[in-house]
Amino acid sequence: MTRYNKFKQASVFTASALALAVASASHAVDFEVGDTKASVYGYAKLDIIYDVDADLGNSIGHKNIALDGKESQDGHFNMHAYQSRIGFQTTTPVSGSDLVTRIEGDFYGDGGGSFRLRHAYGSWGGILAGQTWTNFYGFVAGTPTVDFTGPPGVGNQARQPQLRYTTGNFSMAIEDPDTLGGSEDTINATQVSEDVAKSQLPDVTARYTDTSGPFKYSASAVLRHLEYDADADTTATVDDDSAFGWGIALEGAMDVTEALTLRAGVTHGDGIGGYMNVSPQTSPAYLDTNGDLETLESTGGTIGASIKAGPGAINASYNVSTVDLDDANNTGTDSNGNPIGNYTDSANDTFETAYLNYIWSPAERIKYGIEASWSSRETKGGEDGDAVRIQGMVMYSF
Repeated sequence: MTRYNKFKQASVFTASALALAVASASHAVDFEVGDTKASVYGYAKLDIIYDVDADLGNSIGHKNIALDGKESQDGHFNMHAYQSRIGFQTTTPVSGSDLVTRIEGDFYGDGGGSFRLRHAYGSWGGILAGQTWTNFYGFVAGTPTVDFTGPPGVGNQARQPQLRYTTGNFSMAIEDPDTLGGSEDTINATQVSEDVAKSQLPDVTARYTDTSGPFKYSASAVLRHLEYDADADTTATVDDDSAFGWGIALEGAMDVTEALTLRAGVTHGDGIGGYMNVSPQTSPAYLDTNGDLETLESTGGTIGASIKAGPGAINASYNVSTVDLDDANNTGTDSNGNPIGNYTDSANDTFETAYLNYIWSPAERIKYGIEASWSSRETKGGEDGDAVRIQGMVMYSF
């Protein structure tokens, strides 16, 4: 029996960082061993951060935003190199198709400072097996950012174990159900065992991505089976239940001119959990007072633009993610007098972030960036707060 794990914020990744990773891979150190072409690639990146308000962490953590009227320490300076990474890729012709393997890691483990696995997969004949980007996100709507967390409201730019088949522009995968947006350990106060939530079936994702002239688009979906079983827990007040969760993501990008690109995307689902990037509630469901498993509805969106200027581009975007907690009320107590339900008035239900940056390359293998961001959070009870961050980066690729 496995239990749903909380989604780890450090696992998210921006579309800009994807572009940087691709760029660094193209600058890789290449060599050949027999029929195999191998590449070692990566970069060293320094982030320079100043939080005008509360300390948001190594990357923007919306839960760290101080609510209005609450005491907080303002003004925080931070520097780190945790996004630095190294990867190894091979390409070998096998029976008429290329066998590709890739292993990559960075130092954002445990929120920053520990080495962690990002990618570890092989791909041959349209079949990919291992850990890499979730098939739910198409990397079309994300406007480049310096911040590592990336925009709320798009599909999650995370990596998880999966078995994927791709034919043409269409791909389908079964993915690890415990990685993105599992239930809380106890779901709510009526469940005291850490093992009541379980994964019986994999998540199923499908995506179609295509280009028509200057327009690129992606449509994806995810279907999930959520379940808990408290039969082995004699202290639980309810036994078991299950529910289906689902989500969709639509993304588009248009090259209006050679210099101007516009992007937009929307994500929506019921029980989608952490498949929406920077969700205020990564748990996909909760138990009501009758012991029924109730899914949480989530909606997010992004709009952005990039304008080429000099050796780089000016990027701007607005992003929002919301979770409907209106029906998830504490309407009673259990036999020990504990409140039933996860979501009090202090629970987060809306995150917003606006980015404005300039990212440029003065020479091959070198990238600089400067960014100003505004972020906010709002709780179920109507309290809110916001914070401003100024961030710079220096990245050297090999």
